[in-house]
Amino acid sequence: MLEINFNKVYKNFGFGNVLDGISFEIKTGEIVALVGNNGAGKSTILNIISGDENVTSGKVTIRNGSKIGYLKQIVDNNNKTVREVLNESLKDIFDMEQRLFELELKMEKASVQEIEKLVTKYTNLQDKFILNDGYQASKRLGKIVKGFKLENLLDSEYNKLSGGEKRIVSLASLILQNPDIILLDEPTNHLDIETLEWFEEYLKSIKKTILIVSHDRYFLDKVASKTLFLEKGSCEVYFGNYTYFEEEHEKRIMIEFENYKTQEKKINAMKESIKKLKEYGRRASPEGGMFFRRAASIQKRLDKMVLIDKPKNDNDINLEFNVDRRSGKDVLIIKKKDLYIKDRLLVKRIFMDIYYGEKVCIIGKNGIGKTTLIKYILNLIDNNEIDEQIKIGSNIKVGYIPQEIKFDNPKETVYEYARNFFEGEDNHLRSSLFNFHFFDDDISKKIENLSGGEKVRLKLFELILKNSNFLILDEPTNHIDIETRSVLEDALLKYKGTLLCVSHDRYFINKVINKIYEINNQQMNCYLGNYDYYKEKNRI
Repeated sequence: MLEINFNKVYKNFGFGNVLDGISFEIKTGEIVALVGNNGAGKSTILNIISGDENVTSGKVTIRNGSKIGYLKQIVDNNNKTVREVLNESLKDIFDMEQRLFELELKMEKASVQEIEKLVTKYTNLQDKFILNDGYQASKRLGKIVKGFKLENLLDSEYNKLSGGEKRIVSLASLILQNPDIILLDEPTNHLDIETLEWFEEYLKSIKKTILIVSHDRYFLDKVASKTLFLEKGSCEVYFGNYTYFEEEHEKRIMIEFENYKTQEKKINAMKESIKKLKEYGRRASPEGGMFFRRAASIQKRLDKMVLIDKPKNDNDINLEFNVDRRSGKDVLIIKKKDLYIKDRLLVKRIFMDIYYGEKVCIIGKNGIGKTTLIKYILNLIDNNEIDEQIKIGSNIKVGYIPQEIKFDNPKETVYEYARNFFEGEDNHLRSSLFNFHFFDDDISKKIENLSGGEKVRLKLFELILKNSNFLILDEPTNHIDIETRSVLEDALLKYKGTLLCVSHDRYFINKVINKIYEINNQQMNCYLGNYDYYKEKNRI
């Protein structure tokens, strides 16, 4: 059954078409990934489906009667507890359940004349209740609460939660509403790996029509069976997950490039023929009219030719981490260290060995101690402090990007901030910022007005100039788009120094990391491989 259909849809915000006559269809029960560069129109499509935006022209058809749920933004909930927010998502179900109970009481006391009418009402309401999965509502609520790990937050006031906690509660609330069409905009933000894996299986089990915008490539690989790729206002359909799209898109780019080169050769040959025919015509004058006519005929064919645009590589950020001088072989050695936050034990008897050139990732649930450990190590290095259980290697030069990026003076512009650490001429600085996609207007932006992705790019720009031999990155792929993630991964693969990071990005871990330390139940375990190796070892 057809759930969503876009037919030659145009959307214009007054500065050109964001959507330029796109067409696609989504069938009932399909899970579809919507990918493309920032600004390609992904959110515009979600807003059109949800009814928040109208199309400029074209037709959008949604299956009649479909209930749409959209994870878009966090809203205040008037001092309600998390429990109340979640229960409100099931309000219609609970109201129907109450009315069924009231009808049961009435039927017990009804006369023979009244009972037939009451039974009809009860049956109709019960059918609706069953259709909305009412008898499973309480069970579903418990499953969602456990899956998203909300047990300890149920009595907390929603408005006092962190941004990440609010996001998770909003996601849980949306899923509980049991919509027919689910629109998800970056649903995996703030979810740890364990919750992500549960969420993937849950989405596949509920048999709903789901359209997802996400930078989490591993997540898209696990759940999506179709991929829509937006670029320059157009939409291409790929019948597979993200990895299939990536491979197939590369093939299409190569074919386009071959077609472009073939057309260029043909154009050059036609231009050369025109030039030669005109030259022959001039030499044969006054009998040269035939040559000029043939030249004009070729020119007409050339003018009517539909030109193929040269395919471009969007990953043009020049990111390369260099090392001034290498450190010693032992970069970080930890033995029998107990990690506390205040008086609470987070991890006991930590053993960690990091050697020069290794790429290491710490994984584990949210709040388990990953960032605390990173900050403790950094504090020892920054303040030259001594901990008998932690050995910092010789000639260490650290480059660090925290999970929550902050700037000392957010009123500074991008240019002013970069000028503080960039050594070189003004034009060199501007061209360097341009390579990091800070264009003419962008360098005048105040830091406080930058997006999360722009702040990460600015920190990466600062980081590469340090030539550090030990990079410590806390959730480095947060906030940045897929293209920038790919550039960062490639740069880290080529990096000759040592990497220690915290990440929930399984695609990133698979591609870059060769050693994993997992924190689980106050224990730290080591796995000498990437994420797939870690998963395989945990199945045994």
